[in-house]
Amino acid sequence: MGKKRILIVDDEQDLCEILRFNLTSTGYDADVAYSAEEAISKGIGHYDLLLLDVMMPGLSGFELARRLKGDEQTAYIPIIFITAKDTEDDTLQGFGLGADDYVTKPFSVREVVARVSAVLKRNQPQTKLLQYEGLAVDQSSKTFTIDNDAVELTRTEFDLLTLLLSHRGQVFTRQELLESVWPDDVIVTERTVDVNITRLRKKLGNYASCILTRQGFGYCFEK
Repeated sequence: MGKKRILIVDDEQDLCEILRFNLTSTGYDADVAYSAEEAISKGIGHYDLLLLDVMMPGLSGFELARRLKGDEQTAYIPIIFITAKDTEDDTLQGFGLGADDYVTKPFSVREVVARVSAVLKRNQPQTKLLQYEGLAVDQSSKTFTIDNDAVELTRTEFDLLTLLLSHRGQVFTRQELLESVWPDDVIVTERTVDVNITRLRKKLGNYASCILTRQGFGYCFEK
């Protein structure tokens, strides 16, 4: 995976260069724009995060953020405001526009770099695909396939398989499965777990034997 691209948008050129130097030294690919209009001309959709000043000649940072969040092509890009506007109303307005963080001037450059790292980490897509040989559980689309063929699971079966597959080798008692998979306001017995495990095994075909019963303890997923 390539370096994360950061666009610094501020009319204070010296500040831009200081931030660019420190972000580049940290391992980011940092670029600068001295106005919102210049930022737009650079193609904001190519960047992974914006450090955005609020008070700039022409289009303000708040207005630029409003436009970006209103466009599905750029709405996903994290924004950190860096500004001298430090009242509570200013901060609330910034977060109201969808900002991920709000840093007031003067600030520590090291703190800004740390905040950039934190925001990028929060926004990093998490792996949501669980696989074992021909089994694949996609937690994002809530789908399950065996050798690329879709298999319909109930929500309970899906959640059971996801839990067991993501903790291979770990034995879960029936009570632990009840507490992890079933809602608190639903009254079920441990026998319900056995019934759902039986149904799940039938749908796993040749992989049914991967869900083992540990007599006196519970269930686990093993090779």
